[in-house]
Amino acid sequence: MNKTVTLFGSTGLIGGEILKLLINDNYYENINIITRKKVKVESKKIKNYTIDFANPEEYKKVIKKGNVIIASIGTTQSKVNFNKTEYRKIDYDIHLNIAKACKSNGASSFSFVSSAGANSKSKNFYLKLKGDIENSIVQLGLESCLIFRPSLLLGKRKEFRFGEIIAQKFIPLISFLMKSDYKPIKANYVAKSILNETKKKMKGCKVYHYNDILSIL
Repeated sequence: MNKTVTLFGSTGLIGGEILKLLINDNYYENINIITRKKVKVESKKIKNYTIDFANPEEYKKVIKKGNVIIASIGTTQSKVNFNKTEYRKIDYDIHLNIAKACKSNGASSFSFVSSAGANSKSKNFYLKLKGDIENSIVQLGLESCLIFRPSLLLGKRKEFRFGEIIAQKFIPLISFLMKSDYKPIKANYVAKSILNETKKKMKGCKVYHYNDILSIL
């Protein structure tokens, strides 16, 4: 049987690392990447599907029974002009729409990237949002749901983020003082861990923190 993985967020930091790994991975024979606009890909294993991310029905067209689904979706406050409603539409709505399509179409597993400190009761907008996403998806009762909670990601992004560049240089210097769940981590480590876990027949919901991620590289 052909092993197929469907990836949302292939142009982001973690998603880009996952895509690189998938291209050279013999386990998955077919790679579907889902984007708003066509992207240039150079692999016969890859098929690029474009959808309207604002339309919940579109997700059902690209999520198939038995497929492994991975999502690394996110945005920044600056990209949405600091509009929290628009931010939530991207981060929350897209993840939930993917999860609902996984449920209705019988995907074998859904893995997605959340954040260290995710908590629906947090007073921090970002951490509360991540917690809301996790809770809503878990409540769907998916056959297999893997949640990865990295903290600051180390790696080169395509877009310029001044604050994050400073943080990437400074925070690793003091990471020995931090609790393990909040230590910075290389994006390609997170990508490798996600890919490794998708190859296992996991049941139920599992959350991966810093040490968990490193233990499955």
